[in-house]
Amino acid sequence: MSKVFVEDVLALSVSERIQLVEDIWDSIAAQPEPLPLTQAQRDELDLRLEDLQQHPEDGSPWEEVKSRVLNAP
Repeated sequence: MSKVFVEDVLALSVSERIQLVEDIWDSIAAQPEPLPLTQAQRDELDLRLEDLQQHPEDGSPWEEVKSRVLNAP
């Protein structure tokens, strides 16, 4: 892999930097690899799942949340 220097990236125009970020993101999305979770992340997910199971009425369906977000001022 060739080295890329921050100075070189910062010398690009804003539109070129945005395109670079898009290209990098596309390359990551094209080859998804599972990322290992830390124990803290696993613990947090377990707590959230347990809370959801104990209080399912506290949540909102995805379509409702999506509607609120898309219709927010």
